[in-house]
Amino acid sequence: MSYQVLARKYRPQKFSEVIGQEHVTRTLKNAIAQGRVAHGYIFSGHRGIGKTTIARILAMALNCQSQDHSIPEPCGVCDSCVEIRAGNSVDVIEIDAATNRGIDEIRELREAARYRPARDRFKIYILDEAHQITDAAFNALLKTLEEPPGHIVFMMATTQPEDIPQTIRSRCQHFSFHAVRFDDIVQQLRDIARQEGIAYDENALAMLAEVGDGSMRDALSIMDQAIACCGTTLSGEVVRGLVGTVSSDVLEDVMDAVARNSSADVLRAIDRLLVEGQSAQHFARQMLRFLRNVMVAKVAGSDSPVLQISSDERARVARVAERFSEEDLARFMQIMLRTHSDLGYKQEQRFHLELGLLKLVHAQRLLPLEELLSGETGKATAAGSSLRAGVGTSRSAGSAAARTNVTSRATSELEPQSSREPAASLFTRPSPFEADRKRKSEPKAEGQPGFAKREVAPAPVLTSSTTAEADSLSDNASPAMDAGVATAVALEPDPSPQPKNSEITVKLAREVVLTALDDAGQQMLAHNLEEAEWSVHGVEVCVTVAMSQVLIDVALGPEPKRVIQAALSRATGRPLKFKMMSGGAQVAAKPAAPRPTNGAGARNRAAADPIVQRMQEKFGAEIRTVIDHKDRG
Repeated sequence: MSYQVLARKYRPQKFSEVIGQEHVTRTLKNAIAQGRVAHGYIFSGHRGIGKTTIARILAMALNCQSQDHSIPEPCGVCDSCVEIRAGNSVDVIEIDAATNRGIDEIRELREAARYRPARDRFKIYILDEAHQITDAAFNALLKTLEEPPGHIVFMMATTQPEDIPQTIRSRCQHFSFHAVRFDDIVQQLRDIARQEGIAYDENALAMLAEVGDGSMRDALSIMDQAIACCGTTLSGEVVRGLVGTVSSDVLEDVMDAVARNSSADVLRAIDRLLVEGQSAQHFARQMLRFLRNVMVAKVAGSDSPVLQISSDERARVARVAERFSEEDLARFMQIMLRTHSDLGYKQEQRFHLELGLLKLVHAQRLLPLEELLSGETGKATAAGSSLRAGVGTSRSAGSAAARTNVTSRATSELEPQSSREPAASLFTRPSPFEADRKRKSEPKAEGQPGFAKREVAPAPVLTSSTTAEADSLSDNASPAMDAGVATAVALEPDPSPQPKNSEITVKLAREVVLTALDDAGQQMLAHNLEEAEWSVHGVEVCVTVAMSQVLIDVALGPEPKRVIQAALSRATGRPLKFKMMSGGAQVAAKPAAPRPTNGAGARNRAAADPIVQRMQEKFGAEIRTVIDHKDRG
């Protein structure tokens, strides 16, 4: 008897033997037990995960002759089960839809479906790779699939369910198969190795499962090849050389060189791999997968079920994740994704791979744009220089202890944290992701009880002082202090808050209302109010416009009224009433007052934005075009 490969030899013959598809097997078993078998099924999912296998098991369960009705688990020994398993059953027809995809083949199928089965209860058609069938052939099958005879059951297996017309999918029960989990594949490989009498180590099985990439059939095919290569013992080194993967130690060494900013070590590692015959594109794919695992370990922890790797690999990616921040790893993945894409169609793959890995080394030296615009780096450097200068002065001025202590204390209070720790690197700054999480986790001012609003004191003012205080201490100061002393003078903030102006004038009311309406996108109403007559009577702001009362009611809706009253309340600190009255044509004849030029326009608002101003200061930028999205809304 000829040799039978492991994928066929250990193919499941019952629903209970299928791994990783419990949601499908449970539903089908319950449907058979309750007598709710549908006339059409679509099985879709990744390759090698059991679509055709479950279709055969379902056919055996429907036609099993161990009882006088269909049973949830086939017996596997009756004539019907044996013939279906061997593939020569008369009433279970398997069709390769990739080659029998035309309208003529479907027309023949439709004609044969009218006849009852020769022996079994159901005549079952299993269409493999059903997405290959043409649209015309699907249209020919549509009527038969919608109202088939009672003895017909269609089962379609496909890897691309989106290519099947919606008219077909709506007439069938669709089951989406899952990729088999890493641990399930390893356990299945372990059981098969024991039954075959093969010695193994866990690293070899983990490598086979990882190469399988969620496909049980792929993992068994590679295991068959590994057994043929290794004999009765599966070792990790032999399996790695057989499948052509790079050792995880090499990937960890490359990331260690990236963390040390050692471009030379990275280039030496690439050279060693390519000399050994490794493919540049395959190495880039492995590096990308390794970085993905490191990212998951950084975000969700090394014990996360999202990581489909062995325990040794979990410990490895956890070590690498500790050396990089979350944004650095995201940047590394983006670089490697582009590098892997370039290697697919460009010449000189070695050069592109080396360039991509060198970008990983240089990526850590990049500063966030926000930090560059805010100037924190320059401030930290300047503050550090001031601290070192202050320390040197204080050491040389032993006789002026009082003044030195005051100056040093004031200087230390003014310095950022980074200047008090000169040994810390700029790349150890808090992660923006961590800062965002901390901000979201803090209680809000309005929503949390007992939340005290903190008054921010104005920044202290530094003045260079060589005045009477310095003169009074100059007799006891050392010569190094004669050049002058930088003294910090902290100005006490005014504890009394500035009250808002409770009185409002016509000019202020007009300016506030027109600006608020412009910002809210109510340009038409603002134009009408611009030509109106304004007056203030106590707590009421009255506007007389050349419009009828009906138009006034339409223009001054709930939203504009809310915007106007909110603007007036902010300007005065107290609620005010706004009244809009019809004044006929007399008001229209009056000249309109000039519009306020307080930056309400889009260009003025853009020019007043601090980020825009910082960009102009840093890079000499200029405003060319301004798009106001409020006008579009």
